[in-house]
Amino acid sequence: MSDIIRLLPDSVANQIAAGEVIQRPASVIKELVENSIDAGAREVHILVTDAGRTCIQVIDDGKGMSETDARISFERHATSKIRKAADLFALTTMGFRGEALASIAAVAQVDLKTRPENEELGTVISISGSAVERQEAISCAKGSNFSVKNLFFNVPARRKFLKSNQTELSNILVEFERIVLVHPDVTFTLHSNDAELFNLPATSLRQRIINVFGKKMNQQLLNVNVDTTMIKISGYIGKPDAARKKGAHQYFFVNGRYMRHPYFHKAVMEAYENLVPAGEQISYFLYLDVDPADIDVNIHPTKTEIKFENEVPIWQILAASVKESLGKFNEVPSIDFDMEGMPDIPAYDGAAPIQPPKLNFNPNFNPFQKSGSTYSRPKVEWEDLYDGIEKAERKMQQTYEPDVIDYPAFQEKEPEPEQTTLYEDEAVTEKSALQFQFKGRFILTSVKSGLMIIDQQRAHVRVLFNQYLEQIKNRQGIAQGVLFPEILELPASEAAVLQEISDDLSAIGFELTNLGGGSYAINGVPSGIEGLSPVQLIRNMIHTAMEKGSDVKEEVQNALALTLAKAAAIVYGQVLSNAEMTKLVDSLFACATPNYTPDGKTVLSVLKEDEIERLFK
Repeated sequence: MSDIIRLLPDSVANQIAAGEVIQRPASVIKELVENSIDAGAREVHILVTDAGRTCIQVIDDGKGMSETDARISFERHATSKIRKAADLFALTTMGFRGEALASIAAVAQVDLKTRPENEELGTVISISGSAVERQEAISCAKGSNFSVKNLFFNVPARRKFLKSNQTELSNILVEFERIVLVHPDVTFTLHSNDAELFNLPATSLRQRIINVFGKKMNQQLLNVNVDTTMIKISGYIGKPDAARKKGAHQYFFVNGRYMRHPYFHKAVMEAYENLVPAGEQISYFLYLDVDPADIDVNIHPTKTEIKFENEVPIWQILAASVKESLGKFNEVPSIDFDMEGMPDIPAYDGAAPIQPPKLNFNPNFNPFQKSGSTYSRPKVEWEDLYDGIEKAERKMQQTYEPDVIDYPAFQEKEPEPEQTTLYEDEAVTEKSALQFQFKGRFILTSVKSGLMIIDQQRAHVRVLFNQYLEQIKNRQGIAQGVLFPEILELPASEAAVLQEISDDLSAIGFELTNLGGGSYAINGVPSGIEGLSPVQLIRNMIHTAMEKGSDVKEEVQNALALTLAKAAAIVYGQVLSNAEMTKLVDSLFACATPNYTPDGKTVLSVLKEDEIERLFK
C-alpha cells in the first residue's frame, strides 16, 4: 500500500491559517494595528479603499524593524513575544502567535516599509501570495508602513463571500472602536476612500468614549473603580434611564484586550435588575486587570474569548462593583419617607435614667355629660316607623298588576350567505356581525368550527408588515413632513449601515438629510406612526440591519418592515370599536398567511365547538 499522508506546502498551510485569522478586511486591520501598539506606536493612521477590498494601509511611528526582522516576520510562527510555552501564561502584548503577517501575506499583495529609529535606511519588502518578490534598502520614516492590496486575490471563493462595501466598512469601524477604546493614550486616524472618518487625539478614557460615540454619552456614564487582590475593575457604566432595546455599547477589556464574555455580562445586567425594563440593555465600558497567569487568551483564533481561572469570584466582584457605582451616584431608587407632621424621635442616651412615659388624661371626663347636664338619648318613635312601612306595602299591593307578555311564535331566519376565508385549509364562516374584545387583547369571533380567538396586536403586526413590505418593494411609501426636524446622531459604524439602507428607509417614507459628522435631520416620517420616536425607530432599524447583514437585501427589507410594524401596531389594552375590530379581522384574512406573525408567533387560535360543548356537560 502506497503512502498517502504528505506535508502541506507552506503556501497552502498559510492559506489554511489565514482562513482562521483573516476572515475579512477588518481582521487585517485588527492584526496590523495590534502589532503597531505592541511596537510602542504613539500615532497610528489607517487608510482603506473600497472597504479594504482594494487596499488597506496602516502607518505607525513605532520602533520599526531591522532588515532581518522585516524578512522573518512574514514566516509562520515567527514572533518576538514568546520564547517558551510558559510565556503563554505571562502575556502582556496583543499579538504573540506569529500567524498574522504570514496569514495576510498568503492571501494578499503586501508591501512593507520599515525603519528602526537608530538606522538611517529602512527596508522595503513586497510579498504576493507568500512569495517574496522584492527586498531592498529604502529611505523611509521611522516606524512601519504596511500596504495590503487585493485581499483574497488568489482565493476567489473567499473574496466572493465578502459582503457589500458598507457592511465591510461597518465591520472595520466596529474593530476600530474596540482598539481605540482600550488605547486612549494613542492618536488614531481613519480614512475611507480619502474621507476622514475619525481623528482621535490622545486623551483620557472618558473623552475617548465621547469622541467615538458622541457628546450625549457624557451625561450617561457612571464611574466604576474597584481594586481587590484578585482583580482590578475600572471604567464606566450607563445610567438606567439611558437603557435601550438595541444599540447599547457593551465592551469588556481584559489586560488591554477586547473580549466577549456572556457570563460576566449577566453579572452586569443583574445589578440593573428592576432598574431597567425587561429586554432593554445598558451601555458599559469595563476594564478588567488580572494576573496574566490567571487567564488563557489562546483558546480562540481571534483571541476574543478568554478563559478565567476564578470566574465565580470575579462574577461576584463585578456585580458588586456595578451595584456600588449605581448606589454611589444615587441611581438606585430609594424609599422617601414623608417626615412632615411626624413627632421628633429623640436620640438614645445610654447614660440617662430610663423613665416610663407619662399619660395625660382627665379622670372626670364623661362623654354623656356636657356643662353639668347629662345627655338624654333621643326618643325613637318605633310605632310610627313601622306604621309608615305598612302603609307603603298596602299602596304597592293596590297599584301592582302583573304584565302579560305575548311572545310571538319564533320565526326562523334564512341563513345569511357564508363568508369564506382560508384558515389552515378550513373555511372560516359564520362571522358575527359584532366582534367581542376580551381583556383589551383578544378579539373573539364566531367561525364555522367554533370560536376564533385573535391576538389583536399580532394581527395588526401581520397586516402592517405586509403593507410596509409592499411599500418598500414598490417605493410607494408616503412621507409626512414634520414641523420641527429631529436630529439623529450616530457613531461612524452605524452611519455606514444607514447609508446602506437609506433607499429602503426612503421607500418606507423617511426623509433624512445628512448634516455631516454622523448627524442627520429627520424631515419626514411614514404616515401612521404618530406618537412614535423616529430617532429610536431608525436606530432599531440600523441595528436590525447590522444583525442581519445589510447586504442581504430581501432579508433586510423584511426586518425593516417588521421593526416598523411592531412599533406602529396597536398596543395591548387599547379599546377597539366594533368597526375597528371588523376592519382588522377582514384585513388579517386578506393576508396570505394570517395564522402567524412574520417572526413566527401565533396570531389566532380556534376553540372547537365540541370542546365548548364539553365544558357544559
